[in-house]
Formats: sequence, structure tokens, C-alpha cells
Amino acid sequence: MQTLMPPPQIYVERTLAIIKPDIIHKEDEIEDIILRSGFTIVQKRKIQLSPEQCSNFYVEQYGKMFFPNLTAYMSSGPLIAMVLARHCAISYWKELLGPANTIIAKENYPDSLRAIYGTDDLRNALHGSSSFSAAEREIRFMFPEVVIEPIPVGQAAKDYLTRYVTPTLLKGLTALCKKKPADPFTWLADWLIEHNPNTPQLRHNVIVEEP
Repeated sequence: MQTLMPPPQIYVERTLAIIKPDIIHKEDEIEDIILRSGFTIVQKRKIQLSPEQCSNFYVEQYGKMFFPNLTAYMSSGPLIAMVLARHCAISYWKELLGPANTIIAKENYPDSLRAIYGTDDLRNALHGSSSFSAAEREIRFMFPEVVIEPIPVGQAAKDYLTRYVTPTLLKGLTALCKKKPADPFTWLADWLIEHNPNTPQLRHNVIVEEP
């Protein structure tokens, strides 16, 4: 009897990457390394964080001696935040980055990104999510409009629909009423595809903005 095997499934993981303020002039060079390493850049934005926002982002580091210097450094200029995707994205990106301490990276992992672009134990050039839960939280922080699996349910789903889906749908229905096309269903479907606010932004020009 022939055994029926389930179809193969590929799980694509996502992680957050940050090009820190002092090396954003190396953005194109670093993105090229990212793409050649098998990642897809799903979302990207250039953003200037306030010290308070940096404190919220690095809340797990709160209370440590370097925390004030870290928030001052990360708010010193615009940074590039990216959502990277590939199989085992979190562990592969961490491996590509190397140790958080640039001095250790230069000594033991000279080909790592932090060894190449980092300056010292604080200015280590790049950030990567440490775990799946960290990636989920950090992506939501930098890209609050992005849906991250598992899909929200209950009140979280209602909140998402109210904030991100309903406004676009109302605009589409209003445009539909004004246009009065012969095939309203197809017209509305095409309009929603064209005006989808959550369409992934791949390698696009970005502007400095507040989260």
C-alpha cells in the first residue's frame, strides 16, 4: 500500500533588523549583503526615534548601566528599520551579525557585520531580534500596521479591522458609489488591491517619520 505523504511546507520566519544611526550611509552596501545572504526585505522605513521611544523599544535593557547611553545613541539620528524574511531568519541574521560586543566580534568573528561596521561595545552598527517573541514585539513597534502570525482574534481582531481595514473599505465603497461601474464587485476588488495600505514595500525610497 502506497503511503500518502503530506505536501511539503516551507515556514518563512521574520525578524527585525536595524541599521543604526552612525552607519546609515552604508545602507545600500548592507542591503546588498542581506539580499545575497538569502533574505527578503519585506518592509523598510527610515525613522527618527525620540529618547522616550528608544526607551520603550529597549525596555528589556532598562536599569542596566549602559541604558542611558544606548537610548542617546539610538536617538542621535535617523535609522533604517527592516523586516527580513527567510527560513530560520532570526538565527541566520544573528549569525550574520556576530556578537553584540564589537570588540569580541572583531577578535573572534572578523567576517561578521558587527566586526566590519561596528565601533565599540555600544556602537555595534546593527540590531537583530534575539528570539521569536522579541521579533514579534519589535516588528509591531516599528511597523504597527503589519499583521504578524498568528492572526489576531477577538478584540485584537476588531481593533485591527477598525484601525486599518474599515477606513480603506469605506473609501472604496464611497468611490464605488460615485463611479457606479457595470460590475461593482470586480471594480471594488481591483480598487482595494490598488489602494491596499499594507502592500509590502520592497527596497523603496523612504522618508524620515515618527512611528
